[in-house]
Amino acid sequence: MNVLEEWTELVCRELGVDPARVDRDAVLDLTKEVAHGVARPAAPLTAYLLGLAQGAGTAGDDTLKRLIELAQEWEKKTGE
Repeated sequence: MNVLEEWTELVCRELGVDPARVDRDAVLDLTKEVAHGVARPAAPLTAYLLGLAQGAGTAGDDTLKRLIELAQEWEKKTGE
């Protein structure tokens, strides 16, 4: 087990979250796209907001994918 896996397991235990429900790679992809396409501070904020939406039951199955698309579109719009 690597450090990231260990940390994920520890935080999930602390928060009472089933680690099987965490798509770590997808969350890392999201934060990468937001950090590079929007702004670095927007990456953890976006991940946090996604977590709030998931906890509130307002995030759909495709929300994470849609946020990645929004970050990519943002970069294209503002990078020109």
